[in-house]
Amino acid sequence: MSKTQKDIYISMLVAQGLVLGLIENMIPSPFSFAPGTKLGLANLITIIAIFTMRKRESFLLVCMRLALTTFLGGTIMTLAFSVCGAFLSYFGMLTLKQLGPKRVSIIGISAAGGFLHNVGQLLAMCFFSQSWLMMSYLPFLSFFGILSGTAIGITANYLLRHVRTMQQFQLNYERTSNQKWSQYFQ
Repeated sequence: MSKTQKDIYISMLVAQGLVLGLIENMIPSPFSFAPGTKLGLANLITIIAIFTMRKRESFLLVCMRLALTTFLGGTIMTLAFSVCGAFLSYFGMLTLKQLGPKRVSIIGISAAGGFLHNVGQLLAMCFFSQSWLMMSYLPFLSFFGILSGTAIGITANYLLRHVRTMQQFQLNYERTSNQKWSQYFQ
């Protein structure tokens, strides 16, 4: 892949993540008994990036998506919560991915990412409120985070199997890495 192709691919993923994030911000919380829960649609782009590009590029994508989403419709506080959740989720998913495709699937990695995103946001809430009481909300958020992460993982798995551009970038990425995931996407 040429540098121009990589830059266009990253730009398209950032734009898609931005649009998904902005659309999600307009949707009221789908679960009235668990305020603050969101579907995590933009995390679909993060999981795809983890499986189709190098760590540095995928991290840049996450940073750009967070900055642009905040710039277009957020506040400093939403940025703080988003950064804590997104970074913990991102690094957790990268760590789990190192176990390899025989031990963990893309769906499992994504579900863990959903859970870790909630943990990161709750830790930020605890920091700002100076109270650990917010962590009592973790069981409720965990259920929805894992459920949403599973759905995002299934969607990412489907996209990586059926979208030719993503397949090309993934195969190119696999040529330079030690893990071969493409044969496990089912």
